Parts: sequence; C-alpha cells; structure tokens
Amino acid sequence: MRVVEITSEPVELYKILKFEGMVASGGEAKQLISEGYVLVNGKVETRKRKKIVAGDIIEFAQETIRIQLC
Repeated sequence: MRVVEITSEPVELYKILKFEGMVASGGEAKQLISEGYVLVNGKVETRKRKKIVAGDIIEFAQETIRIQLC
C-alpha cells in the first residue's frame, strides 16, 4: 500500500487518480469510476466527485493507496 499525502481536504476522487498517475487523464478517471472499477474503503464507488479525506483507502487496477494529510 502506498501513502499519498494531500495538503488540504477534501479532494475529489477523480483528481487523485489523475494526479497519482493511476490513469492518463481526468476524463479516463471519470469513466472508470462511473463504470465501477474503483473502490473506496472497500466498497465500489461510482461518484466521480466523491470527496476523499485523510484515512480513505482507494483501490484501482491492483494498486492501493491510503490518503494522509500532511
């Protein structure tokens, strides 16, 4: 599991996928989220603008990240 530090919260889910290089673009992130490929805290999340806060765990494409506030 990789730890990702954010400077402020909340951050929208699709932005985290984009900025962490898990997808090529924001549009791709939104598409994959809406199709149910992303898990947040162990549950399928289909809301592209889901607010992510410190302590959340995101799983996508066999990669897991935990969000931490720095």
